[in-house]
Amino acid sequence: MFTFLPPYVVFATDLVAAFLFLFGLKRMASPVTASSGISYAGVGMLAAVVVSFLYCFGVDPAARSQLGTNIVLVLLALLLGAGIAWWAGKKVAMTAMPQMVALYNGMGGGAAAGIAAMELFGGKTHGGRELSVTLLGALIGTVSLSGSCIAWAKLQGVIKKPLHIGGQQVINGAVMLAIVAVGGYVVFTVHGGAELATAMPGWIWVFFAGAFLFGLLMALPIGGADMPVLISVYNACTGLAVGLEGYVLKNPLLMIAGMVVGAAGLLLTELMAKAMNRSVAKVLFAHFGPAPAHKGGTIVGSLKPCQASDAGIFMRYAKSVIIVPGYGLAVSQGQQKLYEFVKLLQAAGVGVKFAIHPVAGRMPGQMDVLLAEAGVPYDMIFQLEDINPDFATTDVALVIGANDVVNPAARTDKSSPIYGMPILNADQAKKVYVIKRGDGKGYAGIVNALFYAPNCQMVYGDAQAVLVQMITAVRGLGAAPGGKAQK
Repeated sequence: MFTFLPPYVVFATDLVAAFLFLFGLKRMASPVTASSGISYAGVGMLAAVVVSFLYCFGVDPAARSQLGTNIVLVLLALLLGAGIAWWAGKKVAMTAMPQMVALYNGMGGGAAAGIAAMELFGGKTHGGRELSVTLLGALIGTVSLSGSCIAWAKLQGVIKKPLHIGGQQVINGAVMLAIVAVGGYVVFTVHGGAELATAMPGWIWVFFAGAFLFGLLMALPIGGADMPVLISVYNACTGLAVGLEGYVLKNPLLMIAGMVVGAAGLLLTELMAKAMNRSVAKVLFAHFGPAPAHKGGTIVGSLKPCQASDAGIFMRYAKSVIIVPGYGLAVSQGQQKLYEFVKLLQAAGVGVKFAIHPVAGRMPGQMDVLLAEAGVPYDMIFQLEDINPDFATTDVALVIGANDVVNPAARTDKSSPIYGMPILNADQAKKVYVIKRGDGKGYAGIVNALFYAPNCQMVYGDAQAVLVQMITAVRGLGAAPGGKAQK
């Protein structure tokens, strides 16, 4: 009796774990409940891992002699993976979070490819449909693995520049056609009665090698500005690969979790593409890569440097301030000092809001996570479509380390590579202060017309150091209106 119980227990637990995944994902839709959502999803994953050991009861009698060794290997792999993930999660800096996300995306795709490899080399797939799904999951998972490794290398600075070669689109197309041809040959041959494990191992290796190469060729030409889109694309690929291999294994948990992650990744890709004024089709098949070299239109005006203390005091006496955080804030790790400065402004009666652009930073949501880490209340954080109308009536816009997402060339310069991209209307504020380490250009490689505008002044320096100077200047003013001391 007990022999037949575990499969039903496994199936029921998988459904419970899938529900916890979905419930956790739902709660992650709001910053207020995101933390508990992650916990619910984590409990679901833990339940799925634990109950997977019940599959031991269904092992073929001929293979039970190896059962003990395999369980030990599985436990060692779990301990090693959990240990590395825990250590990396605790150690990683906020600026390195995109790299970690890209790497973990790749590991998910690699796991799906590994499952496919076991099925293919073990000759466990039967029938043309099952074999086709296995090969498709292997292709997508392997592409996600190799492409995500390139994304990590670019974000980490290991690969400094995009790699372009002549006829790249033709080469990529030829490689993909070759992969499809090999996969079709494998399916056709097995459908004709050949044994997959014994007759086709060489072609299976060629298939995986081609998929790995295609992932490299796909990611190498892509510049830093497209990293948020690239990460979301591989997130979708990983989910889809896991879902397909779940179908092959007849595992409902993998199917549900994979499809949810894949769908979320596709929606996120569409959001990122829209935020960069690109269609998903162009991102994936046509113009995926860095924008053409462009120096920008005619710049009118001049750069106007300003002391950090002067800017801080000016904001202290303003009625309203909107802060636009960018990657420069993450690099300086200045989010704690920023919120300390904000609290001083609020104590003086200044209304403060944060404006977030969908592609600010190097991965989707990086600025939201950065501000949450500093303890900024969620009701102070606004997305582009909600905050943009407020800039025109705001006294000061404080831009910290952001560039392309506040460049008015996106509205006015039709020859600009970012023309049409929705931007934060920081230039419409009565006064603009920009904190930057120098006059460097953004990812798009063009001059920012905002920096030369009559209402804009530049505060040069590391963001954290500049914010410390602003805090010191405001505190030096003494008590805030109403006699409330500024601490």
